[in-house]
Amino acid sequence: MLVSVHVQLLHEALDGRVSPRAFEAILAGNLGQDNLRGQLGHDEYHFDNNAFEKSRAYIQAQRLMILPALQNGEVAAAWAAFGRLTHTLQDFYAHSNYVALWLSRHGDPLPPASGIDPVDLDLVASPELRSGRLYYPREALYFLPRFRKLALSILPRDSHAHMNLDSAARGPRFEYAYQAALKRTVQEFEYLRSSLPPELFSMFAGGS
Repeated sequence: MLVSVHVQLLHEALDGRVSPRAFEAILAGNLGQDNLRGQLGHDEYHFDNNAFEKSRAYIQAQRLMILPALQNGEVAAAWAAFGRLTHTLQDFYAHSNYVALWLSRHGDPLPPASGIDPVDLDLVASPELRSGRLYYPREALYFLPRFRKLALSILPRDSHAHMNLDSAARGPRFEYAYQAALKRTVQEFEYLRSSLPPELFSMFAGGS
């Protein structure tokens, strides 16, 4: 997803739930996944190249960092880990065909985007689930607006360029990806609330 979309998702999911200081640190962790280092050689950060197992393992690894970080008083490390895992969770819906598969089962009549189930276990385990492949160096052309049309003409249909739902410019399916990502972000926050001791959750949410 575009940086602006990740920012909007986090605001909608976390405003009023965490302090401004916590939010800014979580946001930094989230957006840091899209720096140059995170874009090259880290399919697990973004569910790219069908790296489903690696991405899920990465999410779990970040999740497991939060409790010990808080126990050690390292709240900034906990915020950063939560930011990183939310980025990966959000990209799942934009970089895979999950939305397309869900709509193929629920699209007659077309339901509102707000009705999408972000964790349909049959779809998560489906052999039809796939994510966009990055065909570098040709893929790099897609990220240059001037050459985007050319990139789409020369890249395979299973490329990230063709499959992504990174912004509203990608059409009506983007809203389904957005709503699924929003729901999963809130679910992950609520999981944290339920799994942490109250005093540690208070530290995480407020930085106290």
